Amino acid sequence: MQSGWIEIVFLAMLAGFIALRLYSVLGRRTGHEKPATDSFRPARPEMSRPEAAPRPGADATPAAELPDDMDATLREGLRAIMAADRQFQPQSFLSAARQAYGMVLEGFWTGNVADIRELVSDEVMDQFEGAIAQRKASGERLDNRLLGVSAATITEAAMNGTMAEITVRFDAEILSVTRDAEGRIIAGDPNDAVETHDLWTFSRHSGSTDPAWLLVDVDEDA
Repeated sequence: MQSGWIEIVFLAMLAGFIALRLYSVLGRRTGHEKPATDSFRPARPEMSRPEAAPRPGADATPAAELPDDMDATLREGLRAIMAADRQFQPQSFLSAARQAYGMVLEGFWTGNVADIRELVSDEVMDQFEGAIAQRKASGERLDNRLLGVSAATITEAAMNGTMAEITVRFDAEILSVTRDAEGRIIAGDPNDAVETHDLWTFSRHSGSTDPAWLLVDVDEDA
């Protein structure tokens, strides 16, 4: 009986740690304190589903050429994904991911997560909703704006069983301002853009007829 209580307490602590980690990455980035921003929102259906699994009888998309100077491990991972999904194209995926990045950020900043529900895992959605609820309870709102994404780069790719997993590094500039209930600035500077470097991991079942990639993890890069 005692071991059961210990397990429950441990799981509760683990859930709290994950929530805190996500909030620190997606919460507030001001450039004047330890990073913590609110980030996320989903791509439109046509943007989030760039690599649909081939239909029976459909012609496979020609295999993409990978750069000669690409890291050997990354090359191997992308080739494994392309072998599992003959229509997967890294550049098409990156183009969709770049657009999705901005839309997800906007949705999370505004607290409107309805549009992203189909694009993130249940676990990530739970953390988003928890962070948004915490923000609302404190009477704070974000007045953030994405100025631009300077680069979107695939840093990791692998097949985990039948699941394709890809991590993308987004280098961007964001104006990040946190206001209180009266609209007063309590963090950030509306005239000072912050450089951000985020690592987002997407996952998809290679044999599924659903072409959508789900966001399964969010982190920061140095």
